[in-house]
Amino acid sequence: MKIKKILVSQPQPADLEKSPYAELVKKYNLEVEYHKFIKVEGVPAREFRQDRIRFEDYGAVILTSRNAVDHYFRMAGELRWEVPDTMKYFCNSEATAYYLQKYVQYRKRKIFFAKQSFGDLLDNLRKHKDEKFLLPCSDIHKQDLPNLLEKNGINFQKAVIYRTLASDLSHLDISTYDLLIFFSPAGVKSLFKNFPEFKQNSTLIAAFGPKTADAVEEAGLELHIPAPTKTAPSMTMALEEFLQNQARKK
Repeated sequence: MKIKKILVSQPQPADLEKSPYAELVKKYNLEVEYHKFIKVEGVPAREFRQDRIRFEDYGAVILTSRNAVDHYFRMAGELRWEVPDTMKYFCNSEATAYYLQKYVQYRKRKIFFAKQSFGDLLDNLRKHKDEKFLLPCSDIHKQDLPNLLEKNGINFQKAVIYRTLASDLSHLDISTYDLLIFFSPAGVKSLFKNFPEFKQNSTLIAAFGPKTADAVEEAGLELHIPAPTKTAPSMTMALEEFLQNQARKK
């Protein structure tokens, strides 16, 4: 079970030297490759109109990622609808909130964000219960958030404005990697979309997040490195723990 060649199912970092894997590469003499397993594609406005969702009916929008931000404003443009200055934005994180500056002037009175988890944002959502909220999302999305909004009586409407698709990985020889690292259930699906005859054999699997771990097991694969854990909150920390344990067994 020796690990030498690793495939990370994410885009290659702009600066490899500052990548969280860089130190592990040097310390354990690893070869790490980055390949994006999934891609995001916008739903065309002509198709979105079939859902009969009118952006102008909603005075607030809940944004859970940069993709959601980008495609919300893209769709608004394609629908030829100008987002009003009065629009309120509720974001899952401070990073998403600041990303909004790409499209709107940042004003605390109309931009709210969660500090730790989305549950932190519920107080602000409840304070604006009279609003109708739009929730831009992908065709593949977790139900946790919609369930939380429903449970708390938030008046919202999901709007599927982008899709999560499998990237073309036909240029890869998947059998040459000792370890495959996944970060989403969609990434696991992409593996079998690209390599329907894939057999795990001696290939090790790492997965970040419980949903990804479930997807790995549902696909009939053995999971060797789960993250996060109590002792390893990041994937690189979980990987190093595994490598250290393997070294001790020698």
